[in-house]
Amino acid sequence: MTTRVLVTGGSGFIAGHCILQLLASGYQVRATVRSLTREASVRSVLIDAGMVNEHNLSFVAADLMRDGGWAEAMQGVDFVLHVASPVQPGHVDDEDDLIVPAREGALRVLRAAWDAGVERVVLTSAFHAVSWGHPHTDRVFTEADWTVLDGPGVDAYGKSKTLAEQAAWEFMKGTTGPMELVTMLPVAVMGPVMGNDVSGSNHLIQSILNGGMPAFPHLFFPIVDVRDVARAHILAMTTPDAAGQRFLLSNGPAVEMKDIGATIRARLGAAARNVPTRTVPNIIVRIASVFSPQFRSIAPDLGYAKKTSNEKARRVLGWTSRDPEEAIVAAAESMVKKGLVNK
Repeated sequence: MTTRVLVTGGSGFIAGHCILQLLASGYQVRATVRSLTREASVRSVLIDAGMVNEHNLSFVAADLMRDGGWAEAMQGVDFVLHVASPVQPGHVDDEDDLIVPAREGALRVLRAAWDAGVERVVLTSAFHAVSWGHPHTDRVFTEADWTVLDGPGVDAYGKSKTLAEQAAWEFMKGTTGPMELVTMLPVAVMGPVMGNDVSGSNHLIQSILNGGMPAFPHLFFPIVDVRDVARAHILAMTTPDAAGQRFLLSNGPAVEMKDIGATIRARLGAAARNVPTRTVPNIIVRIASVFSPQFRSIAPDLGYAKKTSNEKARRVLGWTSRDPEEAIVAAAESMVKKGLVNK
């Protein structure tokens, strides 16, 4: 196979799993990193994670905030998986630290892909671009929904993902030609850690294992396994009917935080000694939110389990997904194995 795929943010969590699966399927893969000094360490992480066909992997330096390097990155590329974007849910001092790189980076990648004649770009958006800022009702969220930017509980990360994806679709409206766009909307992504970096929703698992919270707030998380997210990206890249579509990637009901802890305790034994067993009343969190930006960002979602549908991904992409418990356990076990948990 001579098809070449560019994966942006090659050192990232989702990107790494995309690279592994692309290589295993025989693709030529080019990955971007901000500096080529990262290449050796990224290769080492991928080798440790079971990479095959390493000779089909190359790297190029490109930064989301700079034009330089992107023309070279796109040369001879058939498809782009644009995964790179800053990830920092919760409170940040300056929202533009997330919003500007996400939005401008997406546009920079799309312009370079367009100029290079790329066939299709698959952009990693997020559930944060779908379900934040809405009233707490029994609605089932789908790809047709968009986050309400001025609604309750919308943090800088949610704004960055929403604005970046909207900018990408606006860019496509202003062009005429063969390049296609698909966007992926994964819920909380968990699963086996690569290297020693813990990113995204895996931070929640690490915090639980380390006893970082004395008790669980009444929060619910819809969860999807990173390996399934990577497979969905490749399906979105190759499925003709996916062009011009958004895909919500979820699996099953949202899982309450205390149940995530219970799963970890049941499966990890002594390694789960620091996992709490108590819950904290909602009123305590709401009082704390008056004084703490961190608590303020979670207070609106206390006791609310968002419902999601992955019907479109299953129907159009033929996508299937693991049980959320598999993602939770895989994340926890990999952290213990790599020594990323306090003893």
